Amino acid sequence: MAKQQDVGGPDRHNGSGSTAYREIGGGADARLALAQDPATPQMTLFDLASDPSPVVRKAVAVRIDAPAQALRPLTRDPDRDVREAVARNPSTSIANLLRLVKDADRWVRWAVAGNPACDESVRRVMSEAPDKELRGLLAETRELEPDLAAKLIDDVSPEVRERLATHSHDPDVITALLADRTVRVRKGVARNPRTTAEQRRALAQDPVVDVRAALVRAVELDEADLELLVDDRSVQVRLAMAKSEVIPAHIRHALERDPDETVASAAREFRPGSGNSSVVRAPRVGHRPSGTAPGRPGGAAR
Repeated sequence: MAKQQDVGGPDRHNGSGSTAYREIGGGADARLALAQDPATPQMTLFDLASDPSPVVRKAVAVRIDAPAQALRPLTRDPDRDVREAVARNPSTSIANLLRLVKDADRWVRWAVAGNPACDESVRRVMSEAPDKELRGLLAETRELEPDLAAKLIDDVSPEVRERLATHSHDPDVITALLADRTVRVRKGVARNPRTTAEQRRALAQDPVVDVRAALVRAVELDEADLELLVDDRSVQVRLAMAKSEVIPAHIRHALERDPDETVASAAREFRPGSGNSSVVRAPRVGHRPSGTAPGRPGGAAR
């Protein structure tokens, strides 16, 4: 479907800047049904965008065929759920997304990050945002402009750099973060399945145990690296190998004879698909649970 354009033109609005509400007959249920009906004329959607019921306004906000001028007042809606619905709508214009990415509510901002309609202009605003989580969501973007990735390499937040390290597809970005002095960032690189054989070799020799352990849990390694790590001085690394889904069978058999009985037992008792793998999965950005709890997207409070 063609992207909506937030163009100028006569806007039906009142003095407060919101679209004027022309009373539509029927109760809230009838107006909701009208807002959800694909046959409802677009001019009617303008009126429903100012409906007294936030449920009706949200029904307009989620419509991918809603005109940008009807969605514009909803970017300033007093109800957070309505603004969040506009932020998720893939047909929302860039002008409206630029308004919402600066919204006072974090869930609205985070929803913009997950909108497939985001373009470079929106991502540039995200890169400058004081919201660390918003920059972290940007760091997980697959098609990230090289100059924005370069900016995030030096981000003040180790968490943002870690998320860039884990999800970047750019070999130059990965190489830069491989030299990061913060352990959690190098652990992020170790979990990245796009690392080269040379980069994995460097990680296999990282002086920090946690980095080497993260590596053997996440990615397949060359034989030379495996032979080095099977005799790693750290029990933690060898135990991670014994439990890893990506370690080949002959290495696991060698670990069955490990001098540490915990490692040897883990290798003997390993069963594929037992849930020990640390596979990096694609992020689900900005999705809010039905309840509220503190934390990042998927567990943060309003």
